[in-house]
Amino acid sequence: MPEPTTSIYGGQAVIEGVMFGGRNVNVTAVRRKNDEIAYYEVPASRKKPWYQPLKKVPFVRGVIGILESSARGSQHLNFSMEAYAEDNEEKDVASAADSAKPKPEKKEGWSLAMVFGVAVAGVISFILGKVVFTAVPAIVEDLLFQGRFGNIVIHNLLEGAIKILFLLAYLYLLSLTPMIKRLFQYHGAEHKVITAYEHGDELTVENVQRRTRLHYRCGSSFIIFSVLVGVIVYSFFTWDTLWERVYIRLLLLPVVLGVSYEVLRFTNSLREVPVLRFLGYPGLWLQLLTTKEPTDDQVAVSIASFKRMRELEQQVNEPQPAGAAV
Repeated sequence: MPEPTTSIYGGQAVIEGVMFGGRNVNVTAVRRKNDEIAYYEVPASRKKPWYQPLKKVPFVRGVIGILESSARGSQHLNFSMEAYAEDNEEKDVASAADSAKPKPEKKEGWSLAMVFGVAVAGVISFILGKVVFTAVPAIVEDLLFQGRFGNIVIHNLLEGAIKILFLLAYLYLLSLTPMIKRLFQYHGAEHKVITAYEHGDELTVENVQRRTRLHYRCGSSFIIFSVLVGVIVYSFFTWDTLWERVYIRLLLLPVVLGVSYEVLRFTNSLREVPVLRFLGYPGLWLQLLTTKEPTDDQVAVSIASFKRMRELEQQVNEPQPAGAAV
């Protein structure tokens, strides 16, 4: 019987595919309209960033990791979107010449400026999203309940409840669109592959489909934890005006994200402890919206992406023969 593995990998659903990230390479696999699987492979930079030491500092590493993931994920999401757009153009315009180029070759030709631009756009989009999601619930709570309660904790709890309601409504409405529903299915396929790998299963479609689509280490869990952590952190600060309240929220946003990341790591480490595993349940419940049961074809794409990532990781980790070029 296969032994469970201790290696930790992460992933992300993209349009008609899945991205998996390893220590040395990130790989996206997408299914094209002709039923072939196209890959987008991005090796990690050998040059360590200037902020590398900070990635080991608790409460700081979470913020850095989130921004890095946003930058990396935006590149892979852009690849999948372009592949999807090309397939739909080929469907409308029957042009064999336009469909001749394999997508990975085109992406490898990206200039550094293009890659950097997509990464920056992904980070900016993430930051703007967090700013809006942080500020709007505070404004709504203030307009609805201004001065009704003398206890600041009650206002923070109401603000957190409004955030959760906004989040659930937003995710539900998104899940009604066909494209996002398929994206959530690929999200479920990503979780199933990771879970099967972590339990030492042979990565076949049948084995992977037996696993749950919910995972403790999911970014969806991070979102719900950030709401709960925010209620606690904000309770240590008072405000006199609405704009002061919003300003404090935005100023404390990195703190909330950093603490939420540590909470996510903590709950993941306790998921095998029967009495304490319930700490991760709020995140798992949210995943009932952000993941859907995938089809066999979608699981096959996820497996292909993961296996290709693992293959490239092993090639990097293999000892080089004497005289080999570095």
